[in-house]
Amino acid sequence: MKAMVLRRPLSPLVVEERPVPEPGAGELRLRVEACGVCRTDLHVVDGELTQPKLPIVPGHEIVGRVEAVGAGVKGFAIGARVGVPWLGRTCGHCPYCASARENLCDDPLFTGYTRDGGYATHTIADAAYSFALPEGGDAATLAPLLCAGLIGWRTLKLAGPAQTIGIFGFGAAAHIIAQVAILQGKRVHAFVRPGDAGAAEFALSLGAASAQGSDAPGPEKLDAALIFAPVGALVPRALAAVKKGGAVVCGGIHMSDIPGFPYALLWEERRLSSVANLTREDAREFLSLAPTLPLKMHATPYPLAQANEALSDLREGRLQGAAVLVP
Repeated sequence: MKAMVLRRPLSPLVVEERPVPEPGAGELRLRVEACGVCRTDLHVVDGELTQPKLPIVPGHEIVGRVEAVGAGVKGFAIGARVGVPWLGRTCGHCPYCASARENLCDDPLFTGYTRDGGYATHTIADAAYSFALPEGGDAATLAPLLCAGLIGWRTLKLAGPAQTIGIFGFGAAAHIIAQVAILQGKRVHAFVRPGDAGAAEFALSLGAASAQGSDAPGPEKLDAALIFAPVGALVPRALAAVKKGGAVVCGGIHMSDIPGFPYALLWEERRLSSVANLTREDAREFLSLAPTLPLKMHATPYPLAQANEALSDLREGRLQGAAVLVP
């Protein structure tokens, strides 16, 4: 098999030839059809997430076909299409797992961070954290659902019953969840990188009610703001944009420092929260919902060997929608 491997942070991925792995008990071996390139992968490669298993094969938006099953695995036929997300395993017995909050598990494994991921022709996944996917459709357009879609879904859920929503940062997650929110009858305003006319036009093309730079006020006060850009300075701006009792939800795993802001921005029962990982229930909900919606998925495919180019394009903001590696 071939894999793109990170040997040390802040260095390019390198191609490695490896033996095709055998699944252990409770595991699947997948032939990778596609793997999304997520901003979290950038945080791993750029050393902003500081505890990877090295060397590591990144990638946690995996669409693959089952090639082999380990002992004790049931419900997965050879050749079936499955998806593998960021949360790759949990302990099952800590207080968080015992209270239906496995996304906060004390001893988890994360795909592409603490266990090898999908920047490869084959990968091993825990069957309990693998999810059936539609047999039809392009694998490259399904891959972003496994993180951009799932984290976007959890972020939207934590916003509560908001009808007017601002989305700060219009990348892969935003382009999916904006469409979901609009199809639910919500009004969405996009806040993009100042001066990025392309991102603004992209948001409007997907049905956003408005699109403006994140340094500009929107046309109306918001019930909730969802922040997907890893920019801490957006937090006080988002708090200033929401109504009394509104919510600001940070959807990323890493963000630059949040600057000081006056308590008046938080007062009047505004809420500020973060999203951590996801639960399997989140995955089952969203992966059941997504095929029923007329989502316009924007995915730019790259050959596996061009993983570094895909990461660079994401880092430099040269993409609309998602980047996807196709072995």
